[in-house]
Amino acid sequence: MRALLVVNPAATTTSARTRDVLIHALASEMKLEAVTTEYRGHARDLGRRAADSDDIDLVVALGGDGTVNEVVNGLLHAGPDPDALPRLAVVPGGSTNVFARALGLPNDAVEATGAILDALSLRSERTVGLGVAAGTPGTEDEAVPPRWFTFCAGFGFDAGVVGRVEQQRERGKTSTHSLYIRQAARQFLGDPHRRRGAITLERPGAEPVKGLALSIVCNTSPWTYLGNRPVYAAPAASFDSALDVLAFGRLSAAAMARYSTQLLTSTPDRGPRGKHVVSLHDLTDFTLHSKAPLPFQMDGDHLGLRSSVTFTGVRRALRVIV
Repeated sequence: MRALLVVNPAATTTSARTRDVLIHALASEMKLEAVTTEYRGHARDLGRRAADSDDIDLVVALGGDGTVNEVVNGLLHAGPDPDALPRLAVVPGGSTNVFARALGLPNDAVEATGAILDALSLRSERTVGLGVAAGTPGTEDEAVPPRWFTFCAGFGFDAGVVGRVEQQRERGKTSTHSLYIRQAARQFLGDPHRRRGAITLERPGAEPVKGLALSIVCNTSPWTYLGNRPVYAAPAASFDSALDVLAFGRLSAAAMARYSTQLLTSTPDRGPRGKHVVSLHDLTDFTLHSKAPLPFQMDGDHLGLRSSVTFTGVRRALRVIV
């Protein structure tokens, strides 16, 4: 087997020594080319190179969810073709590693590498569904190109939190769960749309849902993790179905406290609920519009402001080693 290992040297939970051990372990079982990323988007370029090659069977992403997202977008640059494209394996190296953990992999890089090698020897793999987000035709965002996401996207409040965290990280702060909580509180206090939501959800064959203050799009469950605690925004979301949406119609202080408690105590069978909660399952096509530009994020990567985003759920997109 010929494999390409994409290594993010800035991965927060792996040292240079650990990466050397992992490379040695993988190279002992396959013909391995290891490439260290050098710039934003490099992992995407490497994934594209693998997709266009005739001799790469497997791409291994060593890094966090951002690295995985870039690799996936490179692999799928010409569209999904699970039977023809190289398979994907993920070695978690970030602070949260939602995609890898949702696949059932250990959150430790060394243990995950062992699990991947075992899966390869057993020929154990699965085909997963993914999401695509693009600018909506006929709007000011229509020129925004499609981009794949592996586990979630957010339009509005949660994307604003991601943007605030990224700003803090650029200032040298460490990505911790307490940092996310502090920035969520600041986003709540400064969000001008939380009482009267600016978002409208439109989907074929249904009436528009208006006045949404927060919208989370899930491709799998859990939505995220706080330490070792999984958080289930859309418990029914799955790699085997299309996309799920959780949206809140009002974010008063009391409502925010209630929804936060429901998220922290969520289970695989029970997520947030209430009069102003919108929960939709297995959507293939829908659009989120906003009266004013709002923050947008995909797989934890803040992508700036958007006024309209069109989503597509692709049920069979990529083969992964598990």
